[in-house]
Amino acid sequence: MPRPPYIRTKPLIPGAVTRRTILKAGGTLLLSVFPVLPASAAQILAVRVWPAADYTRVTLENDSDLKVTHFTVPDPQRLVVDIEGLELNPTLKGLVAKIQSGDPYIKQVRVGQNRPNVVRLVFDLKEEIKPQVFTLAPVGSYKHRLIFDLYPVKAVDPIAVMIEKGEWSRADAPAGNPELPAPAPKPPVAATPPPVVATPPATTPALPPVATPPVVVVVPPAQQPAPLPPAGPVLAQPAVPAPKAELPEPAPIRPEPPRVTAQKNDKGGKVVRMMTIALDPGHGGEDPGAIGSAGTREKDIVLAIAKRLKFKLEEQPNMRVMLTRDGDYFVPLGVRVEKARKVQADLFVSIHADAFMLPTARGSSVFVLSEKGATSTAARWLANKENLADAIGGVNIQSHDKQIASVLLDLSTTAQINDSMKLGKAVLGEISGIARLHKGSVEQAGFAVLKAPDIPSILIETAFISNPEEEAKLRDNGYQDQIAAAITKGIKRYFAANPPLAKGRQT
Repeated sequence: MPRPPYIRTKPLIPGAVTRRTILKAGGTLLLSVFPVLPASAAQILAVRVWPAADYTRVTLENDSDLKVTHFTVPDPQRLVVDIEGLELNPTLKGLVAKIQSGDPYIKQVRVGQNRPNVVRLVFDLKEEIKPQVFTLAPVGSYKHRLIFDLYPVKAVDPIAVMIEKGEWSRADAPAGNPELPAPAPKPPVAATPPPVVATPPATTPALPPVATPPVVVVVPPAQQPAPLPPAGPVLAQPAVPAPKAELPEPAPIRPEPPRVTAQKNDKGGKVVRMMTIALDPGHGGEDPGAIGSAGTREKDIVLAIAKRLKFKLEEQPNMRVMLTRDGDYFVPLGVRVEKARKVQADLFVSIHADAFMLPTARGSSVFVLSEKGATSTAARWLANKENLADAIGGVNIQSHDKQIASVLLDLSTTAQINDSMKLGKAVLGEISGIARLHKGSVEQAGFAVLKAPDIPSILIETAFISNPEEEAKLRDNGYQDQIAAAITKGIKRYFAANPPLAKGRQT
């Protein structure tokens, strides 16, 4: 049978029919049916406000990096911020309710859609400020963050704060002398309101007699300061009002740190002076520190212990305390050290609550700085974790004070580390009496917060907050009080064996 003729048919679509051709045709059909959706705007995930006397911080946490412009407007003082690529949502609107009436710098905030994809924030201010607006890349559990730091035009002076609270003026008299009691029991002063001090020093309790002898230091006759006029004659003449005699040195607006605070004692060649201790509650604000299984935050626990310790130290003769933070706000590591140096602190004590990957880790520890590396792998791991505080808490790298940052370089001297070891051993010995130790000796590591070149400095890990049993102890008021009492005893032991010199160093 003859074969049927071959019939060639023309393709419906010119050219070879391939899979790519079919996909292109399908994509064109879909684009013609469905409209192109606009790019989604950034979303605000959380808003937080951290008011403090040092500065107020406002944080907007979001899912992407944002472009921001800002400017200030006088009469009345306002800060205006425009954020691009953003639409209003309930979370951002909630910023209005987070401004507290006691905020030292922000009166109120207004939030609105200025134009499409642009949200405007207007901060009504209580005084002129120096704003810092910057962004932070994701770190830890945080996504992108947009930060507004509102600093006062005139920075808060820690010495002026201590004078205002009545924690500096008692350097004028040797508080350890029984013949000169604390300022509290002076009825003539109470009858006439003092013209300078706005509030009485209620936080400084009366100094009871202490069996421990006052800390003294021998000063050569050529270096002895001239005795200050005694306060006794003023109290002997209550009938004659003499406000100038009661307050011989009114607090100046910008007080200078006293170069020499030593006082001649009745026993001849010896002097006693006030000792200033800087207490540093770790973390704060955006940086919660370690978090226990029950939700306990390290920043809250260490602040509570620091306040108890402050009270106990100020009950001792010739001691006053400066807290690097007294509320829930973040202080960069370099600023903590600089605050201590500005008040010419004799000691620096940083307080923390340890954490580890395993919940079985337990015990208290004391650390000092090391110039040659950590004494153990655990100490190195802990120092690296604590040194991340600036990244988590949020530091504006572009405006970070280079002079403050230089303090964190390797400026510490061998003498400073040796004195820190003596202090650490004294404190660790007292803590061992009330708590289990993680290690029976003082450890060393490269903690940035301990790098003050001229101040003996220690870091205390009060317990492991990652251990459920020790977390419960840290939450207990009684245990907090025991830890504070033990640290106080250790500091007293250190000063008894190592009397401080008369101050003359520059800050």
